[in-house]
Amino acid sequence: MKKIHPSADVQTAAIGEGTQIWQYTVVLPGARIGRDCNLNAHCLVENDVVIGDRVTLKSGVFLWDGTTVEDDVFIGPNATFTNDKFPRSRRKPDTFQRIVLKRGASIGANATILGGVTIGEGAIVGAGSVVTRDVPPGVIVRGNPAREAGKVP
Repeated sequence: MKKIHPSADVQTAAIGEGTQIWQYTVVLPGARIGRDCNLNAHCLVENDVVIGDRVTLKSGVFLWDGTTVEDDVFIGPNATFTNDKFPRSRRKPDTFQRIVLKRGASIGANATILGGVTIGEGAIVGAGSVVTRDVPPGVIVRGNPAREAGKVP
């Protein structure tokens, strides 16, 4: 059974069983969300977003068009994602940059992931990091710009 808080604005029916969506979260009509996910308060999921199964979005996460989140991904509070390399007011690009978070990846609180980046399977992005390029599977990155700091045990 899905659990959607009455103050959430959920405009898609493509939500898997067992998913919980908490207060003041907005999900646009084109979004697809898997089973057993937990979208905390004050999140936004745009239209061209796919979220897999067992994904956690902590409070303050906004997923913009062009984002794919595979199964078992954790996104910490206020992690930031971008999808436009040259943003301009009232000028939308022909296509948005894609972001892919592979299965089992974890994104720390307040990390920033730039458009066009893929975070590899099981990789960990440290809190506050700024990720400007792809992160290989099983690697831990941290800093600004994010650099390899080890391997996931």
